[in-house]
Amino acid sequence: MSPLQRLFGYAAAYRGQVVIASLYSALNKLFDILPEVLIGVAVDVVVNQKASFLARAGIIDPKEQLILLAVLTVLIWVFESLFEYLYELKWRNLAQNLQHDMRMEAYRHVQKLELAYFERNRTGNLLSILNEDINQMERFLNGGANDIIQVFVGSLMVGAVFFFVTSHLAFLAMLPIPFILYGAFWFQGRLAPRYTAMREAAGSLATQLNNNISGIATVKAYTAEDFEATHIERGSNDYRLRNSEAIKWSAAITPVIRMGILTGFTVTLLYGGFMALNGEIGVGSYSVLVYLTQRLLWPLTRLAEMTDLYQRSMASIERVMNLLQTPIAIPYEGKHVNASEVKGELQFDHVSFAYHADRAPAINSINLKIAAGDTVAFVGSTGGGKSTLIKLLLRFYEPQHGHIKLDGINIDEINLQDLRRAIGYVAQDTFLADATVMENIAYGMHDVPMEKIIEAAKAAEAHDFITSLPQGYHTQVGERGMKLSGGQRQRLALARAILKNPPVLILDEATSAVDNETEAAIQRSLDKLVVGRTSLIIAHRLSTVRHAHMIHVLDNGSIVESGTHEALLAKNGNYAALWRLQTGERPSE
Repeated sequence: MSPLQRLFGYAAAYRGQVVIASLYSALNKLFDILPEVLIGVAVDVVVNQKASFLARAGIIDPKEQLILLAVLTVLIWVFESLFEYLYELKWRNLAQNLQHDMRMEAYRHVQKLELAYFERNRTGNLLSILNEDINQMERFLNGGANDIIQVFVGSLMVGAVFFFVTSHLAFLAMLPIPFILYGAFWFQGRLAPRYTAMREAAGSLATQLNNNISGIATVKAYTAEDFEATHIERGSNDYRLRNSEAIKWSAAITPVIRMGILTGFTVTLLYGGFMALNGEIGVGSYSVLVYLTQRLLWPLTRLAEMTDLYQRSMASIERVMNLLQTPIAIPYEGKHVNASEVKGELQFDHVSFAYHADRAPAINSINLKIAAGDTVAFVGSTGGGKSTLIKLLLRFYEPQHGHIKLDGINIDEINLQDLRRAIGYVAQDTFLADATVMENIAYGMHDVPMEKIIEAAKAAEAHDFITSLPQGYHTQVGERGMKLSGGQRQRLALARAILKNPPVLILDEATSAVDNETEAAIQRSLDKLVVGRTSLIIAHRLSTVRHAHMIHVLDNGSIVESGTHEALLAKNGNYAALWRLQTGERPSE
């Protein structure tokens, strides 16, 4: 199915508006062509006067004939202007509405894709599709669709006039048209893959720019400006070369079409002139044919621009449609549960997961049961599988083997959003929206009273620093919270979890980015927060989890030790070795 067919299939709800806009375009072209016909009639009146076409129609006086032509000219120009306004209004509004709907549907679809999709695809390429590609589709509907309709309608109308006046000349004048169209489509076929390659290069360049700007502090700290500029230059040059390949072909279309137009116009000028000299057609008819030949053939020069715009748009539409049709690996549908009714009992039953089929599993046959309300910690060296276990619980990924249950129900049977509403998540890399402090604390929640937000901030020991900000709770935190320190961002994330009041809480290195004083403050909040809810804590600082009901030590995707802090120290195993490493204690004789 062609990209245009896919677009029409997607825009089924707009078909009525497309029909109306197309009608306005056709009527505008009708009134646009009529002045040329009136010129021929006016020449006929001046030359033949009482023997003119209008005289034979019943208007004898040449002056009255000219007055009638003047009135008709005014009406025709008024209607032409009216329908130009209407089709501009209709096509542009249609383009804006379809652009908005398509961008929102594509964005919502992207949000539902699993994390593995984002690991396989570059962020910049996705941004290019959601922004530039959809804008390119809008540009096509703004002007290209109208141009195509008007060239088609204009050709039909002019051809009809030609055949009415003289079929012989009509055939000769229109003979170049099939060759012009064939040439346009021939060029189009060669432009399509080049524009696709150009859009891919644009996506790669956007990825590099996005990555460098996001990490600008690191770039500056390592004085890597020239190094990164070289990377951008390479990507920009690749985009330039891809564009140049397309330009070579698109620039050749207009000269080729002009040669076809020259042939048709010359035939009309000479052959039609001979017919007028021989008395086979009148001077007025000859004038009409000369004007209409230009009116018929000259718009075909815009085929170059239309073909160029069409191919750019089709390449973009293809990418957008492919994104929309990307299958959702982790479905959202399932049994609805109310977060307030969730107890929080968790069970991992022979759970195994590997990020890649040809690599060792990140989680290897984990069997674990966590009672509702317990605080459980996961510790171990980097790469042991701690964070992966949490991602499986949140269904960022699906385990290849085994099941995870919440209150005895397999989590893949629970509605995905209901599952995540029952879980509070404080990540190591805190995400803050480019919004106010208040909006970030109430993130994902609706109609939260200000009193509740302040209460959550106080519980997270964030209220004091918030009130010291320029606009307090209404202060904008900047993109990704760049205006705040790491500890401040972490406390806002903690306040967000406190406000959510979930039955299951996940803390993934929640105090890793803060100093000792801030860690102590956050730890006091955590000690209150975990009471009465199932809490899963991932930590490298063992001092933050020593009071957990159970501590599990993970290594290479497996649980190698389990117990309380005191019991694990008594075992003198992996946990005890980590504890001595962090506290500086020497092993006892």
